[in-house]
Amino acid sequence: MGLLLDVEDTAVTRQTAEALARVGTVAAVRLIALAVAAADDNQANWLQTGVHDALVGPDDAPDVAALCGQLARDPEEAVRRGAVEISAWADDTRC
Repeated sequence: MGLLLDVEDTAVTRQTAEALARVGTVAAVRLIALAVAAADDNQANWLQTGVHDALVGPDDAPDVAALCGQLARDPEEAVRRGAVEISAWADDTRC
């Protein structure tokens, strides 16, 4: 979480979010969702940019929206809230 919410180096936030989104597992996206729920506006912007970079990159993009759908049933409210945000970001990349 420290790398996802690095207040001193937004490049670390962006790169970590991108790397986790590229992993494309529920566990990886869950970490991003937790960070989104705890992030301030600036951090959230960089998290969004990192996720966006993973989804529009040259490699096959993971189905982050489907992973967020699974996280919508997570017992932790912060994860569910963050997953809703990430799902909206994933929808924006398909436009």
